[in-house]
Amino acid sequence: MNRLFGSVRSRATLGATLVVAVALFVTGAAVLQALRSNLTAEAGTQAEGTARAVASELAARTPYDQLSGLGSKSGPVQVVDEDGNLVAASEDLQRISGTVTDRVEPRRSSPSPSASASPSQSAPAREDDEDEDDEDDEDDDEDTETPRSPSTPEDEESEPSLAPGETGRQTTFSSGAATMDDDTADYRFAAVDVQTHDRGLLTVSAGAPLAAEHSAVRTALTVMLIGFPLLAALVAGMTWVVTGRALRPVAGIREEMAAITASEDLKRRVPEPGTHDEIARLARTTNETLAALETSVERQRRFVADASHELRSPIASLRTQLEVAAAHPELLDLDGAVEDTVRLQHLAADLLLLARLDAGERPVDARVDLAALAREEAAGRTGVTVDAESAEVAGSRGQLARLLGNLLDNGRRHARETVSVSVRREGDRAVLAVADDGDGVAEADRERIFERFVRLDAARSRDDGGAGLGLALARDVAVRHGGTLTAGAAPSGGALFELRLPLA
Repeated sequence: MNRLFGSVRSRATLGATLVVAVALFVTGAAVLQALRSNLTAEAGTQAEGTARAVASELAARTPYDQLSGLGSKSGPVQVVDEDGNLVAASEDLQRISGTVTDRVEPRRSSPSPSASASPSQSAPAREDDEDEDDEDDEDDDEDTETPRSPSTPEDEESEPSLAPGETGRQTTFSSGAATMDDDTADYRFAAVDVQTHDRGLLTVSAGAPLAAEHSAVRTALTVMLIGFPLLAALVAGMTWVVTGRALRPVAGIREEMAAITASEDLKRRVPEPGTHDEIARLARTTNETLAALETSVERQRRFVADASHELRSPIASLRTQLEVAAAHPELLDLDGAVEDTVRLQHLAADLLLLARLDAGERPVDARVDLAALAREEAAGRTGVTVDAESAEVAGSRGQLARLLGNLLDNGRRHARETVSVSVRREGDRAVLAVADDGDGVAEADRERIFERFVRLDAARSRDDGGAGLGLALARDVAVRHGGTLTAGAAPSGGALFELRLPLA
């Protein structure tokens, strides 16, 4: 499992699938919410239309039993007076919830305007009604609390008093359920107030079925539950295929690198795809790294071979002189032995410093005045002149002294008479120049002389103690100090070496 999800292909597929799944979930939830809200609002509008139609009939003094909205084909309708008594309700209404009252049987607190009896004849009836009302009120006190009119919600301002025959502008919406003719369903209710001429303030509650909303939401949810997983699976499959094709060159690069590591053949190169994407750039960079590594390894091999050769010569010469001295003490060449020993010591010191530089050793961060350093190194050397202005750089005084000493030794080795040293400032750089009046360096060899163990005049260099490491060591020190060392032609015709270092 860890190996499966440890690959880029698996992680990319999983990540893309999770992103798409989250996006689909959020989008689906938003769509369902919007669909439910729109359909609920549509049902509320339908219920409001029914409620206002009934309210208009009540405002026109239509008797309760002649209201058109109370038919069995209409939705649930209730008419409640300002005391919370149900005075009219739809036919076949058996149960209701979510409105002002849950009563379904009308109870009138005053005679119907449609009654044809005279006032004297209706008086006893009114008394009977009052008695019934009192009994019903007692029952109400025992069973339920008096409902609150929806026209005066706690979080809204009360609607201004209505004139007789006027319908309120505010509509209160609620959701609930009702049972009509043994059929129970969910409804969206709308409540509207109307001020009648002879029956006081009435509240009309009408409901519109939410069956369409429920059906549409269920259908949409079913489609989403089936379609969204299929879409996520499709995205996962496409991501897996596309990622696999995109990473196919990486597999080739990895296999070739493994083969190069096993064979240690640095001449081999990884395949470069013909595209211009990141993988192609990775392949090119890998080949450039292999080329640099091949050059470095080859350079190291040559360095070891040349160092072995250079060390072998003074050691062999010193051994020969010691063997001759052991057999014939009178033939001991003491000066030659000392010279070979000093040469061997210098060569070992150069090799040690080169190894330290190759290992990436950073120079110490100290301030060094190149002018003072030039005067110190020139002291005791014949034919060396110094013209220097103060210029401080940051670095190792010992390594910079070795650099300048190697340049002066090289100049004295090839000069006819004099070697001149100058130090000056150029912008944010310090420039140290060493020039001689010798034959100079051919333009084609001005870079080659900085290679290790390269001698343009091998015989004279070996006679003078040179091993071909001085200039290579000087350039390595310059690079480690953030500077450059170049060779050119001096005004006198000889060689000119310029060291440029950033000022401290």
